[in-house]
Amino acid sequence: MSNPLAAESLTGARVLVTGSSRGIGADTVRYFAEAGAKVVVNYRNKEKRALQLVSKIEEAGGEAIAIGADLTDDASLVAMFDTVRDAWGGLDVLVMNASGGMETGMAEDYALKLNRDAQVALLTAALPLLAPGSRVVFVTSHQAHFIRTTETMPEYLPVALSKRAGEDALREMLPQLEAAGVEFVVVSGDMIEGTITATLLERSNPGAISSRKESAGKLYNVAEFAAEVASAAVDPVPADHTRLVGDTGDFAPIV
Repeated sequence: MSNPLAAESLTGARVLVTGSSRGIGADTVRYFAEAGAKVVVNYRNKEKRALQLVSKIEEAGGEAIAIGADLTDDASLVAMFDTVRDAWGGLDVLVMNASGGMETGMAEDYALKLNRDAQVALLTAALPLLAPGSRVVFVTSHQAHFIRTTETMPEYLPVALSKRAGEDALREMLPQLEAAGVEFVVVSGDMIEGTITATLLERSNPGAISSRKESAGKLYNVAEFAAEVASAAVDPVPADHTRLVGDTGDFAPIV
């Protein structure tokens, strides 16, 4: 997958992508770095992977720092943004990519805590660092975005409901963002082949991915979807603040 961002088009820009030590977040960070941006590789517990990604970016001539943070912990969020402020003075792009809820051994309310409460806390903490003209990108799935009009697999329901709740809560912040001159866009995609979520869904519901792929005709892979996320940070923001990626024919429109 080629980089959708032109070389040097983001020189000097400061970017933070949550959950970027692997998967979609990691590829998104690479695209930004290759375009000249300074990037934060954020991780919760995959420090080794984060540091390896930083090293690869630096070897290619880019600038990156790894910052560990538990998004559900307010003190951890403050420490992360303090580090960013000390290093770069602010941010030009915030990509809210990290999510979860299918992990084992977590509290019953973990999905809602991470996918709604932590996202609001994250954006609230980031706002002082976001100057007019900056961009916030929230990453979600069709299964979550359309959950009010289209059923999803039972195994994914807690995640879908909590991510939609998070999206709704962030959209309620639009007047505040607009007053600060900060742009906001939601990127919603179908199931993505090669992600942890897809793997967990396939494990609990064998055939789920192949069935969805047959229905949709095509599923994006990690690199392809990451390219859409990166593009959403620079392309004009749609009037409804929503960028839909992949087939939506099986999803009933939101009225």
